[in-house]
Amino acid sequence: MKKIVLAAALLLTSVATFAQHEVGDFTIQPKVGLNIANTTKTESNYKVDFVGGAEAEYQVGEIFSVSTGLLYSRQGAKVKNSNEKWNPSYINMPVMANVYVVPGLAVKLGLQPGLMIDKDHATEVNTFDLSIPVGLSYEYKNFVLDGRYNFGVTNISKNGNPKNSVFQFTLGYKFDI
Repeated sequence: MKKIVLAAALLLTSVATFAQHEVGDFTIQPKVGLNIANTTKTESNYKVDFVGGAEAEYQVGEIFSVSTGLLYSRQGAKVKNSNEKWNPSYINMPVMANVYVVPGLAVKLGLQPGLMIDKDHATEVNTFDLSIPVGLSYEYKNFVLDGRYNFGVTNISKNGNPKNSVFQFTLGYKFDI
């Protein structure tokens, strides 16, 4: 019986430490992390690079929020059987719907327009990119671990139809405003 009481107390304590946001709460979250990026329909492999920026979130309902942000994102790909990489830089603006399935755990879906700000010597590229980000985030004591996959929708090349394919993992910290 003591073990059950102790386990219940620990469980209640851990649930109480999850960040609980109320309807109308507005937060800002600086974040940094890694992209694991590639391009579809090309002879390339995934490469690891940097992502960082900030997002703002508004709590619309008990379990639903919306967020948007600006992220500097290094994407591209590594050429197969070579050390050569293509390293374009983007400014992305994710607009996300977030559903908190349990306290601290959110399922995310959205739309992400992006602007290529550095082509990395490529010439026949489209500088506008549109992706559909899908992911999960886990929040504990204002720290947020976020994992997403960004499905490229638009062609990034004027020749052929490759799209961005980016796994994104970030760590952020939420500040109440």
